[in-house]
Amino acid sequence: MSNYIHVPPGSPEVPKLDITVSEREGPGYRQGALQLLRRLRPHWRPEEVTLQLFTDGITNKLIGCYVGDITDDVVLVRIYGNKTELLVDRDEEVKSFRVLQAHGCAPQLYCTFNNGLCYEFMQGEALDPEHVCNPDIFRLIARQLAKIHTIHAHNGWIPKSNLWLKMGKYFSLIPTEFADEGVNKRFLSDIPSPQVLQEEMAWMKERLSNLGSPVVLCHNDLLCKNIIYNKKRGDVQFIDYEYSGYNYLAYDIGNHFNEFAGVNEVDYSLYPNRKLQEQWLRSYLEAYKEYKGFGTEVSEKEVEVLYVQVNQFALASHFFWGLWALIQAKYSTIDFDFLGYAIVRFNQYFKMKLEVMTLTLPE
Repeated sequence: MSNYIHVPPGSPEVPKLDITVSEREGPGYRQGALQLLRRLRPHWRPEEVTLQLFTDGITNKLIGCYVGDITDDVVLVRIYGNKTELLVDRDEEVKSFRVLQAHGCAPQLYCTFNNGLCYEFMQGEALDPEHVCNPDIFRLIARQLAKIHTIHAHNGWIPKSNLWLKMGKYFSLIPTEFADEGVNKRFLSDIPSPQVLQEEMAWMKERLSNLGSPVVLCHNDLLCKNIIYNKKRGDVQFIDYEYSGYNYLAYDIGNHFNEFAGVNEVDYSLYPNRKLQEQWLRSYLEAYKEYKGFGTEVSEKEVEVLYVQVNQFALASHFFWGLWALIQAKYSTIDFDFLGYAIVRFNQYFKMKLEVMTLTLPE
């Protein structure tokens, strides 16, 4: 979601290795992973390398590689999911990764390969919905997001969001039918028609673009599992920058609030209530102003403005991931009910639209 990401001068180059790692479990991906490790960790003996599959992702396959019982040095190998190049600009992803790394907001990126990338494992715990509403943790999340949002664009260039362009691209890629009769019946009965979707996109672009939310460097996919909490250090780090880029600040926060509901068993009763949001947004604004060098005084009005912007931009997040899930339903080889997920996101979009569009910006 960016149209210009500039990697700071002096950032280390990221080697591109001409290696393809099989998606298949067992000897398939082990062979490819060991080829990568011969370049990245030449002192590791192949027979001593343990490979552990992390199965949380619904876009890619993630494998942790380490030697013995000592997991201080773990190399993560991420294999891109089938046809995800339709959804993700991989060059932009690597640029975002390098920019965030240069500002201390990302782990070390070791290399890219033909169908994935390798990077440093971050010690800590991937969060669940019950963690992100804990004030001790959500203040850390708000602060870290503010840090990313205040990374300056290159040479004072004023960035633009291409959220609507990206959404339009996704819309052009959604399937019109499915080969399986049962799936197709569900698709036709439970997903809004292309005409309705197009009308909603035009309406959103008109309404949300005029809310006055600044365009900043965003993560754009801050679901719970993409937040790593290190209790010992008392900090959080974000992972997975596939969708990172310049976007509306309020979209990034609204998207995160939507993710309080979880992914595998979505429960929108977990969407943060007004009181929790106001505490979260105040923590965020204090950190944002501090990083910008404006002091830390935050007025009630500033919190109220951001509250309205965030809850209305949360609509765009539902819509975006609804379109994304329809494309995944057609192409992904991952065992996940993407069509069901699309239905849930569009249903929540229409339900939430009635509630949040009554909100008005304070005078």
